[in-house]
Amino acid sequence: MPTPKRRESEATPRRPLKAPETRKEAYRAYRERLERQRGLGARGSAAPKGVPKDEARYYRQQDLGEARAYARDYVDSRRSASEFFLPFSIVIIALLFINNPVFQIGVAYVAWPLMMVTIIGEGVMTGRTVKKRAAQYFPDDPGVRGVGMYAAMRQLQFRRLRLPKPRLKVREDPTPRGAR
Repeated sequence: MPTPKRRESEATPRRPLKAPETRKEAYRAYRERLERQRGLGARGSAAPKGVPKDEARYYRQQDLGEARAYARDYVDSRRSASEFFLPFSIVIIALLFINNPVFQIGVAYVAWPLMMVTIIGEGVMTGRTVKKRAAQYFPDDPGVRGVGMYAAMRQLQFRRLRLPKPRLKVREDPTPRGAR
């Protein structure tokens, strides 16, 4: 296809035939264009197709693999002190504002270190357990490497904010189907 002449290319308008008259119309057109690009429904009401169905093709790269799925299930099937780290931290910081030196020292030198030791110990135990079991259940999966740290980091997150969403309820058995 030959390159068009200058006269021909200048004859065609470069912007839409009807430009928005107000800032509000321009913003609405911009939002509609973004929604079309993202594949969302009207006014962003629906999530992209497949995400609510827990389809692996929408996972991040670090979430793929059977060993990682097992680690997620293992962490999601139990409660831990680690998932309450942020609320504990906020409470401890709020308690430090109480104007009593004995109380402040007790909180700063007892409660805070105790919480940190608990969270670190729980993370190490969970990581080692998950890594050992994942290597046992999935010996050929390359995702076994790093799965312990993956489980420990997931354990620190609020259950509601974990991505991918938890598949198991608390106290359900996380053992893979083939190993039961």
